[in-house]
Amino acid sequence: MRNIIFVVDDNATNLTVAEEALDQHYRVIALSSAAKMFKALDKFTPDLILLDIDMPEMNGFETLKRLKASHSHSDIPVIFLTALTDAANETYGLELGAVDFIMKPFSEPVLLNRIQTHLHIDKQIRESTAQLRERTRQLVQLQNSIVYTLADLVENRDHYTAGHIERTTKFIEILIGAMRARNVYADELSGWDIESVISSARLHDVGKIVIPDAILNKPGPLTGEEFDIMKTHSAEGARIIAQTIRRTGDTEFLQNAALIAAYHHERWDGSGYPHGLAGPAIPLHGRVMAVIDVYDALISERSYKKAFSHDEAVRIITEEAGRHFDPAVAGAFVSVSDRIGAAT
Repeated sequence: MRNIIFVVDDNATNLTVAEEALDQHYRVIALSSAAKMFKALDKFTPDLILLDIDMPEMNGFETLKRLKASHSHSDIPVIFLTALTDAANETYGLELGAVDFIMKPFSEPVLLNRIQTHLHIDKQIRESTAQLRERTRQLVQLQNSIVYTLADLVENRDHYTAGHIERTTKFIEILIGAMRARNVYADELSGWDIESVISSARLHDVGKIVIPDAILNKPGPLTGEEFDIMKTHSAEGARIIAQTIRRTGDTEFLQNAALIAAYHHERWDGSGYPHGLAGPAIPLHGRVMAVIDVYDALISERSYKKAFSHDEAVRIITEEAGRHFDPAVAGAFVSVSDRIGAAT
């Protein structure tokens, strides 16, 4: 299949000359204005656009600006085909995103050579981009597989938290969505890779891997000493992830996991662990996970307690806003509590 070339010029003679030069090699669509070009883009996606600068209504520079602002057409290579030869125009055009300038009147061999060169470059870029995306997809898939395996390993050791990791992962996705919709900590959330944060939440209890089975699976309430040991799982989780970062590199995914693991048992009033942080000093990752983690613990049966109903759990979280929980995060949770309850 032949490449499609748009030639955009308000001069009919120029269009004819360009068509005659290119017609044997490419499928040429001649257009006499920018307006006609944008209309044609609804039907065709050209492989390259030859664009005149000096046109009425919308000149070439304005046309290129609009083209680059389009999500679907911004990557189409554009060559200016123009009689404007000054360096300022050329510099401006290249800054806007043009790949080349060809001066009129042009020679057919030069025109064909330039087009062939840029089509080849564009093909290489697209192929390299596709390969990079595929490698990225494979790495993400591998990362998620490792996370799932590690999370399953931890959960399988804890006989009392079956399904906790998958439930809290669903809940945190709903909660973060509610926070964004309500503009809760909007500036901070705008810098998050939300998908990465949600996936990394699966590792929030990874530190439990070092807790002895006799404590982790004790059929009854823990003693004070046993609870002190259990509480170390937050710091241990952060330590395990920090070791992974040192060995594999400082990735955003692992940084998210470390923040969630380390701080999800801190309390807004400063009475939590392991650091006793209070208020905004607690990283937002930990404040978000704290609400979700407690909610799931409340609605789950344990050897030492019965499961609370969804409504009872929501009431407790509402009452603990400002003490245990960040009130803004707790408010966002309550606003979508019906959706979270339906996701259990």
